[in-house]
Amino acid sequence: MQGEKSMWCGLEKSSLSIATTCVVISAIATNTASAAITRNDYKPQQFRAVLYGLGYKVKVKSGALTDKETIAAIKEFQKGYKLKDVNGQADKATQDLAAQIVYTLKGNLNIVLKLKPAMARNQYYGPQTMSAVKQFQKKNKLAETGIADLKTRMLLDEEAKKILNEKPAEPKPTETPKPTPKPTEKPKPAPKPTEKPKPTPKPTSTAKPSPTSTPTEKPTPKPSVTPKS
Repeated sequence: MQGEKSMWCGLEKSSLSIATTCVVISAIATNTASAAITRNDYKPQQFRAVLYGLGYKVKVKSGALTDKETIAAIKEFQKGYKLKDVNGQADKATQDLAAQIVYTLKGNLNIVLKLKPAMARNQYYGPQTMSAVKQFQKKNKLAETGIADLKTRMLLDEEAKKILNEKPAEPKPTETPKPTPKPTEKPKPAPKPTEKPKPTPKPTSTAKPSPTSTPTEKPTPKPSVTPKS
């Protein structure tokens, strides 16, 4: 792949003068397509279609590019893009530049709209190109004309640049989810063995002394009275 630069230029008419506005844009071109955008092989109708598609006032028709309307449109194109010869003729330099602009336009449409299948990148501005331009205009709330005027091309170029400059996000390794730690249970105190109630000691009965038996007094024998004789 190699970088390629082209210029979007347009003429902004005012009541006093015509000011030339040019915008440098970037595009990506392949080596195999480089020859396609420098071939000087437009047929009159195809070249008019390019001028019309880029916003120049010209009718798309066959026939030599020698009518006043076509000559005026070619001169405006040559002057806007600051070509050396502003002669109103579709010479090689003029056709090559027109081809490069359309080639860049199609590449940007492919990038921004992500067309599938992608539109063939060549120097022709046909119904497919016009349809893609309308799609872009609709997306950006512009008038859906299918004409890639200066405003449309500048906006398209800005969007294409943003996409090309974006770096793809690097995939991050998926983190293995860590198991949620369960709260540590506080050790429960070991239950103390229940003490068996000790039997209440029965009071020891105090041995009562056995009452000492009072000795029975034996009657003292009284002396017998001897009768008096």
